[in-house]
Amino acid sequence: MNGIRYFDHAATTSVNENVLKEMLPYFSIEYGNPSSIYSIGRRNRKVIEEARQKVARVINAKPQEIYFTGCGSESDNLAIKGMAYSLKERGNHIITSKIEHHAILNTCKTLEKEGFYITYLNVDKDGLIDLEELREAINKKTILISIMTANNEVGTIEPIKEIGKIAKDNNVYFHTDSVQAIGNMKIDVQEMNIDSLSMSAHKFYGPKGVGALYVRKSVPFSKIQDGGHQEKDKRAGTENVAGIVGLGKAIELSYKNIDEYNKKLTELREYYISQIEKRIPNIKLNGHRINRLPGNVNISFKDVDGGELLLKLDEKGICASTGSACNSGSAEPSHVLTAMGVKPEYLDGSLRITFGEENTKEDVDYLVDNLEKIVKECRT
Repeated sequence: MNGIRYFDHAATTSVNENVLKEMLPYFSIEYGNPSSIYSIGRRNRKVIEEARQKVARVINAKPQEIYFTGCGSESDNLAIKGMAYSLKERGNHIITSKIEHHAILNTCKTLEKEGFYITYLNVDKDGLIDLEELREAINKKTILISIMTANNEVGTIEPIKEIGKIAKDNNVYFHTDSVQAIGNMKIDVQEMNIDSLSMSAHKFYGPKGVGALYVRKSVPFSKIQDGGHQEKDKRAGTENVAGIVGLGKAIELSYKNIDEYNKKLTELREYYISQIEKRIPNIKLNGHRINRLPGNVNISFKDVDGGELLLKLDEKGICASTGSACNSGSAEPSHVLTAMGVKPEYLDGSLRITFGEENTKEDVDYLVDNLEKIVKECRT
């Protein structure tokens, strides 16, 4: 990739060649509006429904429970607000965590202004919520729990199945932001008692600008966008046919060899951690040591400025991040690391490395060699 070593797959991935190939006809040849009744429109409707089946198959849902959106953030908004508005006569209490993506946190802040009460659960030093704290937070007005499947900054995987059971036992709906998890771990919405789930195609080698939302058939939720009756009257607007086709193909390919893919990423992750621990002093691994996404490593370097670190890495052709790409313009320290209690001297020097299918052991050696030199420079 033109001399670039890319280690930021949590921010976005390249579009798989087979995905792109499948998308191309829907930009110029099969361009009909899927709401039209003539043949070119009907063909577009057909491929949307085929993509819906592919998504449903991967997470063990029904096709009619899948809704296509413009991105993961829109899926989160539609899920949280849609359920909140539908259930407001029953209650106004929502439970989430302090380390959610801002698509969840800012949606909850908006709902607070509209009279909803939000409980933000604490996390421990590894980024895990306390299940007992969750149980204690539930009250008669609780209508929804939203806890992410895996954290985008530190990779910690939450106890989703247990959370789902707690929600079910208390007659509360459970939504999970799985934007980082889909394509990186197996998810079964039935086994895990998940009522609603968000995903985004560009995190698993699909195109940007398209996402999907699963909502269990029995769960009430309102539309938040007015217009036409697309997506079963839940998401107005002409469908992004090429994007939806790409999402369907990408999720199908991602789960075709997911065990092999995860094995490779885990090996790269463990090799990277071992090399950093051997060669660079005064570091801190953020997130759970084992129970984390296969390709996610977040390490803090004591007394190092993360912005300076990224710039120096970029000079060497290395793409990485300090945390969420959606929050890169903020000067505030990471809300995730802050909630995890990371000490100030480590807080600013965090580096998130997320591996993907094109990365190799040689790439990791190049990364570590340069990191060792750059961290020394930053500390002098």
